[in-house]
This record gives sequence, C-alpha cells and structure tokens, in this order.
Amino acid sequence: MVGFERLSLLFYEDPAFVEMMMDDRAELTLRMMEVILEKTTIDWFCFWEDMAYIQGPLISPALFRKFMMPRYKRITDFLHSKGVDIIFVDSDGDISLLIPLWLECGVNGMWPLEVQAGMDVVKLRREYGKDLLLMGGLDKRELMKGKQEIEQEILTKVPPLVKDGGYIPRPDHSVPPDVPYENYQYFMEFLRTVCEHG
Repeated sequence: MVGFERLSLLFYEDPAFVEMMMDDRAELTLRMMEVILEKTTIDWFCFWEDMAYIQGPLISPALFRKFMMPRYKRITDFLHSKGVDIIFVDSDGDISLLIPLWLECGVNGMWPLEVQAGMDVVKLRREYGKDLLLMGGLDKRELMKGKQEIEQEILTKVPPLVKDGGYIPRPDHSVPPDVPYENYQYFMEFLRTVCEHG
C-alpha cells in the first residue's frame, strides 16, 4: 500500500501506522474467513507474503515478532478453532530466519522454498521433521537443462520426502518461459513415476 522503501522506514518513523495497517489486514482476513467457514469447510489456508529475498528476510526477526506475530496468531488461532490445521505461507527468498517464528505463531507449512536463495527441502526436513510441511523446493533452473539434470534434481529430493509424508513436490517457483515444453513434459512424467513407484 505504501511501497517497500516507505514501509521499511515506517516501522521506525510511524510504528503506530504500521500496526494499524496490520490490524486492519488481520481483521479483514478474519471477517472473510468467518463468512467462508460458516458456509463450508476448507482443507488448508495460505498467507502470501514474499518476506525475503536471496540474502534473507526483508524484515528483522525482532520486527517480525513485534509487528507481525500477534496478527498471525489471531488468524491462526481462529483457523485452528475451526479445524483448519494446515496453514502455509508463500514467500520467496531465504526464509530460514523466519521459519521458527512462523511455526511459533501457528503456521506449519512453507513454499515455494527457492533453491537459488539457499532453501533446501531435505535439510529443512532434517532440521524440523514433520512439524514443518513442505511444498516446492525443486530447482526450476534445472528444467532448462536436460533429462539427466531433471532426473538428478528429482531423485535427490523427492523419494525420501514423499515416503516420509508432509511434502508436495513441485518447482520452487513459476516455471520460467525459457524452459522447453518438452523438458517440462519430461519433468512432470518423471516426477509422477517417482512419486508413484519410488
């Protein structure tokens, strides 16, 4: 609403305004979800945040804890009270410093887990176990190469994670337009074979 640079300064220059914006956004989300969940059930919920870039978070963990966690908690507590137990956040970049904070406030899934920002789905599973649900983490850049590279990317990550559960394999972001269609077809076919047969 105010742009990235202006928002970064507002955390210090006018924190009350930032809190008002975040409270309004949380309230809007809660009111929408109240209406939706009166009419139907949902399997999962996802926040779209884009809170990081290749070098790390766009907000310090301390600011995240102060400004964002209380609003997340309001929403996740409400969702949990309605039986929604799978709550993801979508953020590009290196989110490793924010993952423990998201887990603490009731978010239990992360995606797309961007490889070029250092996100490693196998390492994350070792570190957090199945407390952290995972989606993505397959390097989209490998799809531009050949069959061997595609197979290697899938085989080094997918079999143990799919067997363990709590993981949905997919590219770590939108597939780039310079990926040949034949490569994408092969990626999907090989991924399906690996998921079905190990």
